[in-house]
Amino acid sequence: MTISATHFTDPGCPWAYSASPALAVLRWRFGDGLDWRLVTIGLTESGEQYERRGYTPARSARGYLRFRRYGMPFATEPRRRMAGTSRACRAIVATRLSDPSREYAVFRALQFGWFTTPLVLDEDADIARALSRVPGLDVNAVVGAIDDPAVVKAYEADRDAARSAVGGATEAQGRAANTDGVVRFTAPSVVFSASDGRQLEAGGFQPLEAYDVVIANLDPALPRRDAPSSVEEALVALSYGLTTQEVAALMAARNEAPDRRAAEEALIELTASGACSRVPLGDDALWVAGQPTG
Repeated sequence: MTISATHFTDPGCPWAYSASPALAVLRWRFGDGLDWRLVTIGLTESGEQYERRGYTPARSARGYLRFRRYGMPFATEPRRRMAGTSRACRAIVATRLSDPSREYAVFRALQFGWFTTPLVLDEDADIARALSRVPGLDVNAVVGAIDDPAVVKAYEADRDAARSAVGGATEAQGRAANTDGVVRFTAPSVVFSASDGRQLEAGGFQPLEAYDVVIANLDPALPRRDAPSSVEEALVALSYGLTTQEVAALMAARNEAPDRRAAEEALIELTASGACSRVPLGDDALWVAGQPTG
């Protein structure tokens, strides 16, 4: 038995990015018991929308400082202008249609590009640079499909699905938004659905405990794994690479507070042994099982 997990998100949202450790735990803990579906919100079609709201590159970069407390890597070099999120979202959708096994890796690569580099991710050349970190991806094909009618149609379907939060639990909790005339899910919102049609929403940024309670109530019998026995086991299982805070969250048993220092020390030792590689990322790193191949 599985639970469907519809993940409403956007690569340009720092809240969605900061929820990555909790979502990594869900992927480890429940494995194939959660059937994930990623839905792109499309927060903005152009950078001018942010500018009209008073955002500037400096203001955005300063804003990243407040998110460091959640543990994900950030860099604070201002980009040369504000960027809309639509084209990056469509790159995700293009991957879904042509190479679905790499959709989540593309989403993460765009998040890392957004928050740890000054890339302007509504420009195709910069999108391609961000996606170059995804092994095996045909970057040119993905970027070349951003304006394909089938991709645009699927993206618009995502946007419509994301703008269906009116009257639900997400709106009741004050976790919905209305930035373009329709009540929508904020990033990251996850709607969990059981096979009998029951649904529970974890709207907006939530702690791991909230997701865990929702899943336990939908299906108490859903198999769950204990924390990994080692950081190497975590890196091998989630082979797309993990940040230090993600590893720390995975290693914490029973939703206990992560021990980031212990996780990083273990990762350092693993790197020294040759069993993993450390890829600098913003003010932190991405840790990947095995040695780099380039």
